[in-house]
Amino acid sequence: MCIQTEREALLQFKAALVDDYGMLSSWTTSDCCQWQGIRCSNLTAHVLMLDLHGDFNDVQHRYMRGEIHKSLMELQQLNYLNLSWNYFQGRGIPEFLGSLTNLRYLDLSYSDFGGKIPTQFGSLSHLKYLNLGRNSLEGSIPRQLGNLFQLQHLDLSINQFEGNIHSQIGNLSQLQHLDLSINQFEGNIPSQIGNLSQLQHLDLRYNSFEGSIPSQLGNLSNLQKLYLGGSHYYDDAYGGALKIDDGDHWLSNLISLTHLSLDSISNLNTSHSFLQMISKLPKLRELSLSYCSLSDHFILSLRPSKFNFSSSLSILDLSWNSFTSSMILQWLSNVTSNLVELDLSGNLLEGSTSNHFGRVMNSLEHLDLTDNIFKGEDLKSFANICTLHSLYMPANNLTEDLPSILHNLSSGCVKQSLQELDFQYNQITGSLPDLSVFSSLRSLVLYGNKLSGKIPEGIRLPFHLKSLSIESNSLEGGIPKSFGNSCALRSLDMFGNNLNKELSVIIHQLSGCARFSLQELYIRGNQINGTLSDLSIFSALKTLDLSENQLNGKIPENTKLPYLLETLSIGSNSLEGGIPKSFGDACALRSLDMSNNSLSEEFPMIIHHLSGCARYSLEQLDLSMNQINGTLPDLSIFSSLRELNLYGNKLNGEIPKDIKFPPQLEELDMQSNSLKGVLTDYHFANMSKLYFLELSDNSLMALAFSQNWVPPFQLSHIGLRSCKLGPVFPKWLETQNQFRDIDISNAGIADMVPKWFWANLAFREFISMNISYNNLHGIIPNFPTKNMQYSLILGPNQFDGPVPPFLRGSVFLDLSKNQFSDSLSFLCANGTVETLYELDLSNNHFSGKIPDCWSHFKPLTYLDLSHNNFSGRIPTSMGSLLHLQALLLRNNNLTDEIPFSLRNCTNLVMLDISENRLSGLIPAWIGSELQELQFLSLGRNNFHGSLPLQICYLSDIQLLDVSLNSMSGQIPKCIKNFTSMTQKTSSRDYQGHSYHVNIIGLSGSHTYDLNAILMWKGSEQMFKNNVLLLLKSIDLSSNHFSGEIPLEIENLFGLVSLNLSRNHLTGKIPSNIGKLTSLDFLDLSRNHLVGSIPPSLTQIYWLSVLDLSHNHLTGEIPTGTQLQSFNASSYEDNLDLCGPPLEKLCIDGKPAQEPIVKLPEDENLLFTREFYMSMAIGFVISFWGVFGSILMNRSWRHAYFKFISNFSDAIYVMAAVKVFKWHHRG
Repeated sequence: MCIQTEREALLQFKAALVDDYGMLSSWTTSDCCQWQGIRCSNLTAHVLMLDLHGDFNDVQHRYMRGEIHKSLMELQQLNYLNLSWNYFQGRGIPEFLGSLTNLRYLDLSYSDFGGKIPTQFGSLSHLKYLNLGRNSLEGSIPRQLGNLFQLQHLDLSINQFEGNIHSQIGNLSQLQHLDLSINQFEGNIPSQIGNLSQLQHLDLRYNSFEGSIPSQLGNLSNLQKLYLGGSHYYDDAYGGALKIDDGDHWLSNLISLTHLSLDSISNLNTSHSFLQMISKLPKLRELSLSYCSLSDHFILSLRPSKFNFSSSLSILDLSWNSFTSSMILQWLSNVTSNLVELDLSGNLLEGSTSNHFGRVMNSLEHLDLTDNIFKGEDLKSFANICTLHSLYMPANNLTEDLPSILHNLSSGCVKQSLQELDFQYNQITGSLPDLSVFSSLRSLVLYGNKLSGKIPEGIRLPFHLKSLSIESNSLEGGIPKSFGNSCALRSLDMFGNNLNKELSVIIHQLSGCARFSLQELYIRGNQINGTLSDLSIFSALKTLDLSENQLNGKIPENTKLPYLLETLSIGSNSLEGGIPKSFGDACALRSLDMSNNSLSEEFPMIIHHLSGCARYSLEQLDLSMNQINGTLPDLSIFSSLRELNLYGNKLNGEIPKDIKFPPQLEELDMQSNSLKGVLTDYHFANMSKLYFLELSDNSLMALAFSQNWVPPFQLSHIGLRSCKLGPVFPKWLETQNQFRDIDISNAGIADMVPKWFWANLAFREFISMNISYNNLHGIIPNFPTKNMQYSLILGPNQFDGPVPPFLRGSVFLDLSKNQFSDSLSFLCANGTVETLYELDLSNNHFSGKIPDCWSHFKPLTYLDLSHNNFSGRIPTSMGSLLHLQALLLRNNNLTDEIPFSLRNCTNLVMLDISENRLSGLIPAWIGSELQELQFLSLGRNNFHGSLPLQICYLSDIQLLDVSLNSMSGQIPKCIKNFTSMTQKTSSRDYQGHSYHVNIIGLSGSHTYDLNAILMWKGSEQMFKNNVLLLLKSIDLSSNHFSGEIPLEIENLFGLVSLNLSRNHLTGKIPSNIGKLTSLDFLDLSRNHLVGSIPPSLTQIYWLSVLDLSHNHLTGEIPTGTQLQSFNASSYEDNLDLCGPPLEKLCIDGKPAQEPIVKLPEDENLLFTREFYMSMAIGFVISFWGVFGSILMNRSWRHAYFKFISNFSDAIYVMAAVKVFKWHHRG
């Protein structure tokens, strides 16, 4: 019997853990020594061993999560503790483990621990085994670990440790195994490692060490495995800073060495003597010298007679060097003929080598030539390697047809030995030939080539072939019957071709003996038609992927699935109706994907049909993007279901109060349906494994949980957009401290955000949060943290006060449409902002000068400060934002000129500084330096002068707006250089705007939204993304431009909107303006244009707005349906214009003559001198007639002023109501 106090301690330990997989289910009996994972002393009954490691393998995965309770301190006799392969969610390793001083074995690897190694571990003086690998630990190695004098095994690999390795590591004199690989250690490798005389395994790869490899490593006479070099930055593997000292002989002392890796050693390619030392290591079996810039000249200059490797060398890796000539193969055959594996991938090898290589390398089984530039004819060199089992040649320069390539390879004995052949990612043409000559071939990979045409019916596959992969080619027709007669075939992958036969025909062709062997069939992404037929003849089939084809119609009720089928994917077809009952009788079915079809059956009926024995096996069910209706039935009968996806259907009706979800559910997605009613804590009872919850866009669905409910789950994804959560901020979210993504936007919350929510955000990393479109208010508190967040969207809401500096750690930050009033502390806090790429502070209450602190924001790519009340100059420090692609300062009170420093922002795609009070000339450098500009908005300012000719350098410009300024001069003829406007585009051409994020964990290309506000058809409208791409516009209206409209404007065929109104333009409308067939909006009104309206205007069929009014146009309006459909106001005040829609008729193309009345000189003036005199006399008489009477009569005077007072009150009320309605609409 175990000791009672230790039993109680173990139960406390159990209570602090979340045991989703029942690893502690035996911990209920009275004798804890009989519990799983426990071993006690036979003499004292003390607990000696606690082994609770998790499992992650192909068969199962099980783990515990939560925290490690301090009650373990009670187990003072514990000598073995293994908590590896669990999930402790970034928590720190408990310091109290350092008090278990009898520990001999401690394994906490693969368990997602964070923080630093506790210094208390230095007290574990009896420890022999310590494994903290594969966690997220950081900081440096504590010096106290140097006190563990009995330690034999130390593994700290694959963490985030940094700094130098302390010399105290040399005190661990009993150490036999030391692995510090894949961290961020830097500085020199400490020479004290040479004191570890018992060391057999040393791995320091993939760090940032520099300097020379210490010669003291030569003292490690027992060392068997040595791994050095390799850059910490995987995309810069050539960047290793470690080097060898030429003349050092330490390596020759390591006579026990069997494995040696010296990847990325920067000067290995200059030391012949060091390579000769390597070759003389008597027991060396595996050697890796990748990423060392070794070249042909360096290697071939070594005489083979002085460079003979030990006969024990069997594995050689020379990948990712700079070899170009295949002569290196002949050289290798002279110095090491016993190789079993040779890796020369990632070089620039080409050409054939002599047959000598094949004859001498009589042990070679695996040859990797990936990423070279061999051609098909070069394969003759390998035809006589009679022992070769595997030949890997992806991404070479194989461009010949497949029959020729295989003929070159089959000309020797290799055709009998070859078992694996990989030609993926070449440019091989032709079709599939007969392959039976390769009698031992088991795997053939032809993925990603240019094979085409039909596969001939007569071809034969190798008798032993198990796997054939020919996906991503252009093969047509069907599958030949010979494939079905391949009795060993287990996997056939023809994904992404152009197969277009009926599915029933393909099934028939495969129904030979392959029906007994085939386990995996992938024919996704073809053009296979018909519907799903009976598949039960495939007795071994486990995986079938038919998605992204053209299957249609209803699935017949008698369709049977293979007895062993585990995965069925038939998504992205056009299947209708429901799911047959036979699917529910597939007892091995674990994953069913029928997403993106046209299924329309009611969901309760679908569940009923699946409720046979499949309800016990089914783990993944994806029915998203169909037209399934009905409400939610009880799903708890699916006892193994882990993932349920119902996104984008037509589920509706009230959610029943008494249904439950499956207890093992981990992912639940019911986004974008029409469910209504209330989800309560009852529905989510016992769902301890749920981590992904997506219910967004069910606008009639509410979540109402008990006041103090503690959910049994910890969510990493919370998607509740447009659900009803408010008006109070959801308290249950306080229990969720593991989420990475949360979207509770538009959820009807009208409350202050609790401080615990902000704290949860501030003290964690990589959060994506969207709480926009609520009525959240208050001041956001600041926290002393610089943790990085991914995406924070806080607007529109009602947040006010200052923007807290801790939000600077975001990558994408949107605070728009709030009431923030102070940006200084946020923008000008100390320190450089390394991660902020997008910042939106638009539509707030910021005022005063824009803080001049932009040099802190180096990576900033998108900046929106529009619609505030900023004043003063545009800060010069904005010119330091060299990566900036979008700068929006619209609708502020900015003054002065555009700062010269902005010329440095050469990546700008959008510059919108309209609706300010900026002045001066439009600088020429906007065109000469900012040549990436696509959208330039300078309207509603006080700019003057002429448009600089350099503006025509903007070949990508799509929107040019300088309206409502005081510009003058002529419109430049060089606008024909606006190349983008000369091309018509469609929404299919939109590729988005993107930039590269270079942050560990987020590295890659990210897209962003662009928007522009334009005066369109009489009102301001916002255009975004692909719509903005279509809107190619020039607006020069309301300026003082003069001269003629340049004829070159006729070449801008893609132009959608052209507004030149309210200027002083003269001359004629260009005669071929009708070439602009994309025009939707044309306004040339209020100029001094003369001549007739060009007949070509009738060719612009899409024109919906036309205004030529207030000019001096003459003649008849050209007849054409389009021009006559406009209102007469489009042509008014052109006195000599006639024809419909004007009432003025035309005779012989001219206006009908009207009687002319001659007037004396100046009588054509409406307001003559006599008129003004009469008006003055009338005003005086009327004024004193009325106002004098009021002055004389007291009662009249009181009545008059009362009337005035009431009238002013009425005007005020009317105005207030109008303003309120306007704000409400906004």
